[in-house]
Amino acid sequence: MTPNDTENAARAQEPRGHAPAAAEGAPASAPEAAPTADAIAALEAEKLDLKDKLLRTLADMENLRRRTEREVADARTYAVTNFARDMLNAADNVRRALEAVPADARANADGALKALVDGIELTERDLIKTLERHGVKRVDPHGQRFDPNLHQAMFEVPNPDVTSGTVVQVVQSGYVIGERVLRPALVGVAKGGPRAEAKPAEA
Repeated sequence: MTPNDTENAARAQEPRGHAPAAAEGAPASAPEAAPTADAIAALEAEKLDLKDKLLRTLADMENLRRRTEREVADARTYAVTNFARDMLNAADNVRRALEAVPADARANADGALKALVDGIELTERDLIKTLERHGVKRVDPHGQRFDPNLHQAMFEVPNPDVTSGTVVQVVQSGYVIGERVLRPALVGVAKGGPRAEAKPAEA
């Protein structure tokens, strides 16, 4: 038997199909390192920051929605302001036409004069109703307490029988649109009478 035959026989006797055993003492794979306390704190801080930004964004969006709704409502209410102010001249002229007819002549009017007066009165009523449909209301403060927000005092009328500060004469009617004054009423105010009682303070 040759030396090659001896080597081949030895190889044939070795077990087949088994991987070579790992060398003893080889280090096992290390587990993943657990997150440190600093990393957890950083993540918590980032979460709180993002939450704060989200809440601020939601609040800003709500404020924007409310402001937009208010602006749209104001636009609808006050869009006709300039047109309404121009129409006040027409309303004043209709009122002057009626006041130009003496009271006794109006009471005894018949025929064409009566038809004319009735037509002017009807025109005035329709004009006022049309303005009211668009949010414009006439202010006729006769007998009311003077309000500088709605009235403009033109003169004072001495009258000891009327509470001071009471509107006793309306020179020109005022108008409001929504919650705004379109034109203040021009009035005469009583003076010399008893003082108006102060309103009780709200609780």
